[in-house]
Amino acid sequence: MKRGSLKKRKWAAVLVVLAASGIVACQGNGDGGANLITVEEEEAEVVSLFSPMEKTNPDADNIARTAFDLTVGMAEEKLNIKVGYKTYTAENYQEKSYDDVTLDRVRNHMDDIYLLNPDTIQILGEEGRLADLSGLSSAQNLREVVRTANTVNGKLVAIPQEVVANGLFVNKDMFDQYGLSLPETPEDFLACCKVFKENGIETPVGANRWWLENFVFAQAYARMYNGGDVEAEIEALNSGASRYSDYMRPGFEFLKQLIDLGYIDAQKASVSEAIDGEGPDFLAQKTPIVMAYWGAANAETAYGNPDFHLQVIGFPSSLGQMPVVSITGFGVCADAENVEEAKKLLDEILSDESLTVYTETNRVISPSRNVAVDCIPALKPLYDRISENVYVLGSNAGMKVEQWGNTCLIVRKLLNGATVDECMAEFDRLQDESLEEKD
Repeated sequence: MKRGSLKKRKWAAVLVVLAASGIVACQGNGDGGANLITVEEEEAEVVSLFSPMEKTNPDADNIARTAFDLTVGMAEEKLNIKVGYKTYTAENYQEKSYDDVTLDRVRNHMDDIYLLNPDTIQILGEEGRLADLSGLSSAQNLREVVRTANTVNGKLVAIPQEVVANGLFVNKDMFDQYGLSLPETPEDFLACCKVFKENGIETPVGANRWWLENFVFAQAYARMYNGGDVEAEIEALNSGASRYSDYMRPGFEFLKQLIDLGYIDAQKASVSEAIDGEGPDFLAQKTPIVMAYWGAANAETAYGNPDFHLQVIGFPSSLGQMPVVSITGFGVCADAENVEEAKKLLDEILSDESLTVYTETNRVISPSRNVAVDCIPALKPLYDRISENVYVLGSNAGMKVEQWGNTCLIVRKLLNGATVDECMAEFDRLQDESLEEKD
């Protein structure tokens, strides 16, 4: 598959977001196999699962089991099926990423169930290598955002245990100090930054090299995902009748304005890692606005214990505060040796009963519309919007041009001095390549 210079992109934001549940997109072992931990052969073992999670003995007694392990244990007991974990590690950081290895393993149907990143879901779904999960009982309870993100050619090819939502983390005390309302639109956001700048706040928006694309997605796709004909618009993009660059231009022009006005330090952002770069200034109340993922508000190692009133809201858009959602998921290899048993197991892991355990343990947004999360007050504005089905997708497996990774890298070009027109030309190039592949 031709993906140009962006083929080896890193899913850093997803890596940070899903560290607890095991998604890894960093550089891995060059041979694709030497770092794979294999399970012991046991007659009772029926279904194999490939992921970054380290549990090599399916009968091991683990006191500190993760939320995922708890749900697997529930399914094993109910179905009398053993799960054998096969694990990727990346300790050598050489040639192959987690995505590279999963692509290879699925194509050679080496395992039954896989934990997959969004771009991998898209590729394997297009190739027809993932089983259709739409017939599972658990699939009937999915939020529409999950179904939309992981449907390829009419088939639901992956389902997650959590919905990853990104938002603006704001210091509400600083907004109150200057009599500012929390921004709804791009114009509101610029007005707030202007006031902060005029009052001596050097950089109103703390940024890093991974997450500025959220501003772009919020503006590009607000109307498509909230009242538009999603299927028709995506088909127009996939056929070339519409251009990604037309959707993306307003968001890139907005980012360029933030840079030119000094509201974002482009040079610092272009080299900063997520949270490590902007986090210290945000926690020290030197900058009032950063962007991050849902779990960062729960983690004391991130923004879970600030000395101020934290609020997490959506990104500015023409339709108000807009959460940006990125969906990973579990997929079943269509040619797996134990495909039916794998589907049954996954159906139990993704049942409302199991998802309730997972959601309560990790305090995350459930993919099931029947399972609510008791979130902290800081996250309620973001959660309310998602509960109202107001969101945009940062990854959509139905789009022929991968969204998150490509947009992230093109935003970096803007940070490093590219013009908006040059960035739009890059989107046009990617779209033209996808059309050539289709032909």
